[in-house]
Amino acid sequence: MKRSASAPPPLRIGTPDAGRGDDRVLIPPTARAPERPPSDLIWSLSGRTMGTTWSARLVPPPGVAQAAFQQAVEDELSRVVAVFSPWEADSEISRFNAAPAGPVTLSEDFWTLLTQALDLADAVDGAVDPTLGALVDLWGFGPPGPRTGPTPLPSDAEIEAALAVSGWNRLRLNRETRAAIQIGNMKLDFSGIAKGHAVDRVSARLNAMGATSHLVEIGGELKGCGVKPDAQPWWVEIEAVPGATAPRTVAALYDLAVATSGDGRRAFTHEGRLYSHTLDGATGRPVGDGLAQVTVFDSSAMRADALATALIVLGPFAGPETAAAMGLAACFVERTPRGLIERMTPAFAAMLDDAAG
Repeated sequence: MKRSASAPPPLRIGTPDAGRGDDRVLIPPTARAPERPPSDLIWSLSGRTMGTTWSARLVPPPGVAQAAFQQAVEDELSRVVAVFSPWEADSEISRFNAAPAGPVTLSEDFWTLLTQALDLADAVDGAVDPTLGALVDLWGFGPPGPRTGPTPLPSDAEIEAALAVSGWNRLRLNRETRAAIQIGNMKLDFSGIAKGHAVDRVSARLNAMGATSHLVEIGGELKGCGVKPDAQPWWVEIEAVPGATAPRTVAALYDLAVATSGDGRRAFTHEGRLYSHTLDGATGRPVGDGLAQVTVFDSSAMRADALATALIVLGPFAGPETAAAMGLAACFVERTPRGLIERMTPAFAAMLDDAAG
């Protein structure tokens, strides 16, 4: 799970000046008072994983060394890569993708994320789909790298061939043996949810070690738990679409995750047209012009990551309708002839702090 060099930097994290008069401030509804952090310290950790960066800010409990937290985070991320990275030839996902037709027994970690991904695919009618690896490779966004040669775009025949071995509803599971049935040349790809899943894993590990107040970020996907020693929440600034005129938006991540998907995060241009890495499994092609960016808040970073991708695929009309029906806190930025237009779901609008303006 590497990241394109053209991808934008992650969301800015820390403590932005949320009191600026021109800010939009998002505060999640909660009925639970925050618990006292385990100490008065804040430690900052960082590193690299999945072709991008990770960072964590945490309030440590007494008696645990900073090096122990650094090692714990790196261990969790290494496990995620070992299972879900198609860029690693010996990862579990690479072994499934290379397996001959037939049942493939899966580890508990792989099985759990795969079934969660398929449940999400079912909920959004395949708008997020973990079986599109052949199409990801075909369009130059997978481990083989960008397309080379005289044909920068795949042919209709190539797309049809990749579609024939793709589709979440083609993948069969044997729950008794915890196996997935490889239909032959099907390639799984979790790039739409892996970073969010890793954020959840790291967050859970920090909680287990007593650092119940923390903020975790991997490649722009974030999750915050608890509050800082000064009782302030973990503030993050939502990445803005280039050219947007909307006010800066900051959000309080109190037991909440946020993910943003956009059509320019990984893309290439051919003959003046932008081809995004986000693929529509119904057509086998990159999503068309329309949504520039979707931001989703959820208690799970994996769900936020997956649903942001799904809403981009669903587009500027079905996307907001689906998000509202699911009760999601989501914001959409659409490109139109009149410029950028922003839409937000009722749950997102309910997070706006009217007193901040």
